[in-house]
Amino acid sequence: MSASRTERLLNLLIALLNTKYGLRRGELRDKVYHDTTSSGVAFGRMFERDKGELRHFGFEVETVTDKGWGSDDPATTRYRIGKESNRLPDVSLTPEECTVLILAAQLWEHAALGSAALDAVRKLQAAGGLPDAELPAGVQPRIRPAGQAFEDLVAAMHAQHPVSFRYLAGSTGKEEDRLVEPWGLGSRFGQWYLVGHDRTRWDKRFFRLSRLTSAVTVLEKASFAPPAGFNVRAELAGLAELPVRTAVVDVQHGRLRGLRKRAAPGPADGLAEPGAKQPDAGRDRFVVPFRDAETFGEELASYGPRVKVVSPPELVTAVRRRLAAAADFAAAPVPPISFPEAGPAKRGRKRTSEDQLKRMLQLVPFLVHNQGLHISDVAARFGITRKELEEDLRILICSGLPEGYPDDLLDIQWDDDHVFITQDLDLKPVRFTVEEACALLTGLETLNGLPELAEGTALESVTVKLMAAAGEQGLKAAAISGPEVGPGNSAALEAAGAAIRSGAQLRIRYFSPQRDAVSERDVDPLRLYSLDNTWYLEAYCHSAHGLRNFRLDRIEELHPNGRPVAAPAMPAGSFPVKLFTPNDDDTVVVVQLTRQGLGLAEDYYAERTAALPDGGMLAEIRFGSPDWLPMFAAQHGGTARILQPAVLADSARAWVDAARAQYEDPALRQLD
Repeated sequence: MSASRTERLLNLLIALLNTKYGLRRGELRDKVYHDTTSSGVAFGRMFERDKGELRHFGFEVETVTDKGWGSDDPATTRYRIGKESNRLPDVSLTPEECTVLILAAQLWEHAALGSAALDAVRKLQAAGGLPDAELPAGVQPRIRPAGQAFEDLVAAMHAQHPVSFRYLAGSTGKEEDRLVEPWGLGSRFGQWYLVGHDRTRWDKRFFRLSRLTSAVTVLEKASFAPPAGFNVRAELAGLAELPVRTAVVDVQHGRLRGLRKRAAPGPADGLAEPGAKQPDAGRDRFVVPFRDAETFGEELASYGPRVKVVSPPELVTAVRRRLAAAADFAAAPVPPISFPEAGPAKRGRKRTSEDQLKRMLQLVPFLVHNQGLHISDVAARFGITRKELEEDLRILICSGLPEGYPDDLLDIQWDDDHVFITQDLDLKPVRFTVEEACALLTGLETLNGLPELAEGTALESVTVKLMAAAGEQGLKAAAISGPEVGPGNSAALEAAGAAIRSGAQLRIRYFSPQRDAVSERDVDPLRLYSLDNTWYLEAYCHSAHGLRNFRLDRIEELHPNGRPVAAPAMPAGSFPVKLFTPNDDDTVVVVQLTRQGLGLAEDYYAERTAALPDGGMLAEIRFGSPDWLPMFAAQHGGTARILQPAVLADSARAWVDAARAQYEDPALRQLD
């Protein structure tokens, strides 16, 4: 969509909204398109494309035919958009309901559903239905979707396009090509699943996203129709959890305290595979329970040469495959390293004129209900620069009814930097799209896992109101189901929350897996938040003299130390909280990501990014502990590698090579 097409679509929309009896194609061609050069066939194709674009934004173009004539005659067919059928119904929320809704909208970290949720909230704000509300300090949950595959599958599912990908089958342990109709995405037992019709098996199948071994390809020229009334949560409810299995691992003396704590009591030698050798000198053998070889294999691969898997063979294979992928990626040619000017990293496609039109359709009703806001405040509300906002406003004031008088144009003034609108041409908030309805309603459903919200009435009442407002699109929200967000350690969550409310300082005993050590710290607790059901405490640490984020499941002890918080420290910025707080002594690292690993750029708050021709990305990221980077490269085997500084790239390669050497036959190494 070019800028001229954006203006054309806006004027087409205004014309179709403001006609009672409809406009013929010839009238639209003369008065809106001002087209005198293209053929009738070419104009017809352009008009059909534009109708499809308006439908994408939530506007259904109605066709009206003169009595006795067919709908295929352009001379007797008229077009209009019914105002009431496309408008977002009035939604009136209490402050308590607004708080719950904002929590639900902010659940989706980074993902496309996060943008959709933000768009939905802006529509409600534009309609004047959101009162001011404050977020509670102790309840700020978030959902972390499963990387780029999740993004691609959501887009394909809503557009009803099949997808293809490589998949590591759990039954055979082999990689296979799959062609699937994506019906729904949901989280179960801490894992994201795709439920759909497998065209290679001609049956319904469940695919764990962690087992996808390639990027997802969307087949945009093909389509499918999902089953009526499909509910992914109901489908996943019948999925049995994987049984607990045992792994035999050899761990270096004094290393991996966290893994040792999970080890089962008793001797491990009897559980090893027949013929397994005794552990090497300087190593201890343990039995560790696990359920999924791929998930546990990712963790064990990150430990590099500090651990060797003895059994079962499936787990050995999972670790070796990940280490081999990391080694192959590290040995690949290095692309030219060049970044654009410094600025916030942006993932995915650049802003397009489609984004601009969607924003302008939200902007007009927003300004109606928020007269006189400073132009900088308006730009901040929409996440754009002042320059971008002024470009939007200049297009808007030149848009209006076809061949209309000055009073028939949108009238917006911002001469004194305060924005006022006096003519809106009936551009009201449009109904929710499928993506927006999914984002909000799935978020509200997920919040049921938090007792303090589930026990109140606001969650239930706002869900009912949003379901009514979403209409048919709300029924399609059942195609996505979020994870459980309730804390595993509710006692620690309650104690930390009580300390935040009372202003009490805490003494914690904390295990750091990066340092493989336990430390005791005095902290001033600031707020609690989560990623899925992993909860974090953001606090001012008096040992580190700065803000830190502590995982609750790694806090071994937590209690008030009898002192009040030492200073009125403030949380680091607004919600959502960042897991990593930048410091002056951080190491700036250049990381190369494949298309599968693009989500890591936002997970680690990349400061600069640069797209690569193969669909991958260069990312410049700050790390507080460079010693942990070899673990990072091994864990994300084949999707991320360190490029700069060179010394860190070399140490990451050495880490992976030393880990792989454990699984090689010494006799073969001698022959080499």
